[in-house]
Amino acid sequence: MDKTAEKRTEFENIYVAHYSRMKRFAQEYVIREEDAENIVQDVFLDLWEQNLLLLSHTNLFAYLFTAVKNRCIDFLRHKTIVQKTTDKLQDDYMKALQIKFQSLETFDEQLFSEPDIETTIQTAIESLPQKCREIFILNKIEGKKQKIIAQELNISINTVESQMAIAYKKLKEVLKDHVPLLIFLFI
Repeated sequence: MDKTAEKRTEFENIYVAHYSRMKRFAQEYVIREEDAENIVQDVFLDLWEQNLLLLSHTNLFAYLFTAVKNRCIDFLRHKTIVQKTTDKLQDDYMKALQIKFQSLETFDEQLFSEPDIETTIQTAIESLPQKCREIFILNKIEGKKQKIIAQELNISINTVESQMAIAYKKLKEVLKDHVPLLIFLFI
């Protein structure tokens, strides 16, 4: 029998002898059977790749338990971090929902029923400097991307961005008493 066949037979014997015990041990800590299987299979894969089973001075049983224990620790650390991140994102999402809910509850429907709402918006837009107004209309009313506007007007994208910033600032000032209009314009 050649060395590779001997190695494979020895590995199979070790695998059969220890896999179930290692899996039960891992599952005790990681809970899900699939996770325990993955951890134990990774440990055995490492064992195969590193040829540790041929080292007679290694206490194989202790090595396997230590390797599985360490993999479980790494797995649980990772799961803890993922769960904390998920909880934080969920918390942020809930806060955003509450703010949106409160905003909608206090939303003044009268504002949009005013007969001169279009006039208010048009006057605010007309109060912008000419180039600023042109860029704002192309972007927000016509829905063109800033890159396209820069090409059409033969100006840099930085100019488009700075003019949009000026437009936002001026419209915020002019429409400060009409908060829902600001939201409508800037969405």
